[in-house]
Amino acid sequence: MSVRIDKGRLAGGLELTPMIDVVFLLMIFFLVASKLDEADRSIDVVLPQASAAKPLTSKPREFVINIDREGNYFAGARPVRLEDLQQLLRQSAADNPQRQTVIVRADENTAHKFVVGAMDACVQAGIEDYQVQSAGDQ
Repeated sequence: MSVRIDKGRLAGGLELTPMIDVVFLLMIFFLVASKLDEADRSIDVVLPQASAAKPLTSKPREFVINIDREGNYFAGARPVRLEDLQQLLRQSAADNPQRQTVIVRADENTAHKFVVGAMDACVQAGIEDYQVQSAGDQ
């Protein structure tokens, strides 16, 4: 007498189509999220080198100020005048009290007075947590 094994129930398998759909949706989400993060750093700025720079352990809430070699200010990727930058910093400090950080990214050939102008705008806006970024900090 032979033993019969019902292979029909075992071979029925698992539906992979919904799982593949979820994986594709997650991929699209992360691709879009990474593109939004790149918008602040889209200005082509050659940063100076720093030998003692250390990476941050946690990413704080940042306001990025870019300064090109001609001394033009950019809030993220949007060009602004120094007066408008001060107003944006005041608004940002009001929206995020005690948590607002500012990253100043200046081209290595930028005159120092433009970097000092950005730092002064931070102080006038009441932001104490600001830093000048170099190529080693990225």
